[in-house]
Amino acid sequence: MSARHRVKGVILAGGLGTRLHPLTRITNKHLLPVYDKPMIYYPIQTLVNAGITDLMIVTGGPYAGEFLQLIRDGREFGLNGVEYAYQEGEGGIADALKLSEHFVGGDRFAVVLGDNVVGGSIRGAVQAFQRQARGGRILLKEVPDPEHYGCPEIRGGKITRIEEKPKKPRSSYAVIGIYLYDQQVFDVIRGLKPSARGELEITDVNNFYVRKRQMEHAILDGWWGDAGESIDAYLRVNRLVAEYGANKTS
Repeated sequence: MSARHRVKGVILAGGLGTRLHPLTRITNKHLLPVYDKPMIYYPIQTLVNAGITDLMIVTGGPYAGEFLQLIRDGREFGLNGVEYAYQEGEGGIADALKLSEHFVGGDRFAVVLGDNVVGGSIRGAVQAFQRQARGGRILLKEVPDPEHYGCPEIRGGKITRIEEKPKKPRSSYAVIGIYLYDQQVFDVIRGLKPSARGELEITDVNNFYVRKRQMEHAILDGWWGDAGESIDAYLRVNRLVAEYGANKTS
């Protein structure tokens, strides 16, 4: 990739998927089909279409070995290779993210939650991030129910804070499960304390960058869906992929 900063890719595909029971009693939710492909194929293609060809998949639970059987070395997707990390238990997104530190090294990286499927491309956001002097960049999408997500407050074109599932949202946007970070994110994670639900929260990570005035954002073109949010959301994403396709580059 010819750019100022090299960007690697990390897909988080752990968790027990309890919101999709009983489908996930016998497999990891990211291995479930979405229309004609396993769910995990979509975030992989999102990264490849953005020009990212070095990938780590962080997973866990009793079905972790199935990712290796399915994806193998990643060559069929156009990847240079795939590394795997195993997350013990469920400590939240930020807890899973710290397992990628050795893989990322001194580079920057794009994180995609394995159950997030997009209709468009994130290539523009990745290229803007490569030109960014430092910090992080997140993707937003306007939604009818921002109170169900991390919701940004935006003033003067800048995010001033992010609230997790606010009762009174300060914008109509949701922070979707695609995040871009520089190397300092690992120091941020080491300084986090577990939330009330016992997890290291990604919203706390993002708010660190916001407070440092190092967080940029982009609005996602095309549709977005979180296929792991509920059975209804899983059905909706299947229908969107069937009707409109995913990861379109134009």
